[in-house]
Amino acid sequence: MADTKTFHLPDLGEGLPDATIVEWHVKEGDTVKLDAPLVSMETAKAVVDVPSPYTGKVVRLHGAAGDVIETGAALADFEPDPNAKQRAEAEPTGHHHGPKKSVGSPAPDSAKKVVASDEGGEVAEREDEGTVVGAMVSGNAVHVEQAASIGGVKAVPAVRALARKLKVDITRVRPSGAGGVVTLKDVKDAAATGSAPLGAAPARAAPAAAGRHPAPELAEPGPASAPARTPVSLAGKPVRTAPPSQQASGQPEQLKGVRRNMARVMAEAHASVVPTTLVDDADLHAWIGKQDITARLIRAIVAACKAVPALNAWFDGKNLSRTLHPHVDIGIAVDTDDGLFVPALRNADMLDGAGIRTAIQRLRAQVEDRTIPASELSGYTISLSNFGMFAGRYATPVVVPPCVAIVGAGKLSHDVVAVMGGIEVHRRLPISLTFDHRAATGGEAARFLKALLDDLARPN
Repeated sequence: MADTKTFHLPDLGEGLPDATIVEWHVKEGDTVKLDAPLVSMETAKAVVDVPSPYTGKVVRLHGAAGDVIETGAALADFEPDPNAKQRAEAEPTGHHHGPKKSVGSPAPDSAKKVVASDEGGEVAEREDEGTVVGAMVSGNAVHVEQAASIGGVKAVPAVRALARKLKVDITRVRPSGAGGVVTLKDVKDAAATGSAPLGAAPARAAPAAAGRHPAPELAEPGPASAPARTPVSLAGKPVRTAPPSQQASGQPEQLKGVRRNMARVMAEAHASVVPTTLVDDADLHAWIGKQDITARLIRAIVAACKAVPALNAWFDGKNLSRTLHPHVDIGIAVDTDDGLFVPALRNADMLDGAGIRTAIQRLRAQVEDRTIPASELSGYTISLSNFGMFAGRYATPVVVPPCVAIVGAGKLSHDVVAVMGGIEVHRRLPISLTFDHRAATGGEAARFLKALLDDLARPN
């Protein structure tokens, strides 16, 4: 019997705990060459093509499109070709397989994590790294999940992102995946043939032949059929006096990718940070001409960081240590259909208004088409959430460790302001500052907020 090798999912980013299968490029029984495309995996950061670690026969695939595979879990089984050149055991595969073991006594079993290798999962302690909105943990289980059905279309977020990028109407794409799932190949084919362009009129049913009337379509009876809902019963009483059934409340849907990571990170932040929020309004009445509000916000944050460095810092709650940063890298919260991304605007303290705008546009474009490098999604020193672009005046933004503070900008308004000798109507921008009270005092936060407001109040 040929020797069988199991390929375990490597770490596709910086400490990412799992990835979702988007599309297999092989099937069981296929012969594949070393480094040929094996599978496309969606992480919380990007869609990654994983190459084959062997030349040989694919014996088994551990999962289908839509399944979530955790880092270190089995991904595929191979029968390597004994006559073909294989990768040396120590030769890199192009993907990070976890940090080396630290020197010293081993960690307790409960604290160990799985680090993937081509030969199997090696148990070792690994450090958490930065991700889309914070740090993540790892495991070694496989969760079977299905592509989300939105708007009547079953597809994973990566496929929807590709459809938006290629300007393909995903509702018009013919699915070829199991269970009617739209795959990456389906979207690429639709883009190549132009069969499903955005903005095209929906396809119409062919008219019936003259003199003929189509037979009515009858719904097949079954357990899924349900009577029409009404507010009262036949007796005139309220229909429901108990909690809704599963059918009435909808089916649970497993979170994937960015949203899955966001849920983990928000829970960790809530459990570890001691948040305190200050709010005030920036008076923009003195502004001269039309100005870029986001660029002014970033400039004001930089000014406040220079005035009060305590909030442009990282805090280590375990060791009770603080790192003050001489540079200002601002995490810009970007809301997408797939979830929350926080790319880092590097060296914001060195950029002028035009440089800030160019950098923001680049980051947003990379987020929208999911091409942003993993290195751009971590390591920021303070955050900005410009939620007022949609609605809301004040908020309590979440501080994600190791950062100490996050600034929230609300919706612009025109307010009546008392001035010497009467009243005036001024344009004002609501500002919310949430900080980790373990790392900064209330006085430091208040002085930071004042410096920010003062800069925003300047004419230009």
